[in-house]
Amino acid sequence: MRKITIEFINTCPCCDAFDAIIRSETAQHPGIIDYKLYQTGRDFDYLKKYGPITKGTMIIDGKKKYDTLSRSIIEKAIADAVKESGR
Repeated sequence: MRKITIEFINTCPCCDAFDAIIRSETAQHPGIIDYKLYQTGRDFDYLKKYGPITKGTMIIDGKKKYDTLSRSIIEKAIADAVKESGR
């Protein structure tokens, strides 16, 4: 079974709440999810992969992008990714 990669590009202080939600959700699946946080203005690795991002964005497995975020959207996206991974 494969590991799930979740990346979050935090573009502003308002997005800190989304980071906390994602961390909480990923903590419920130890050993299954690799989580990477990028801070705009401090981290630049994501630019080569995804280009400029101006809105807080969660990316699952480098393919599924979510830039309209809420607790329910994050929870569902992570639950769906875990289910699709066969866990």
